[in-house]
Amino acid sequence: MTNHITTKWLGEMAFESNNPSGLNLKIDASPDDGGKGEGLRPKALMLTSLAGCSGLDVASLIKKMKLEVDDFHIETIANLTEEHPKYYDSVTIEYHFYGSNLKEEKLKKAVDLSVEKYCGVMEMFRRFAELKIELAFHHK
Repeated sequence: MTNHITTKWLGEMAFESNNPSGLNLKIDASPDDGGKGEGLRPKALMLTSLAGCSGLDVASLIKKMKLEVDDFHIETIANLTEEHPKYYDSVTIEYHFYGSNLKEEKLKKAVDLSVEKYCGVMEMFRRFAELKIELAFHHK
């Protein structure tokens, strides 16, 4: 299977990129880097992709395993190297679950399945960064 994305220059430092979903995404540099700050940053988008990919897996498994979770979010904290080309050399991915009846072992299994088996973006990141996975359970 091939993904084909078209990214069109809008002038100055702005671009618009399409997506197979049919939705478009604007990319722009910060004012410090000559842009207007009216779009998303490419490196940060990589972290969004990582969290989104794993989040979809975990959400699907929560449903499949019939787990009770009131709320759930992912914090993605990455270290950028100093030298050009700058890249993420380490990433911490924190999964935060909220609820009054959290089944911690099953939620851990859902995260493990995403991290080790299902999430392709996680696998791509593993090729260039050290990954640290953390889970936090917030019981109500």
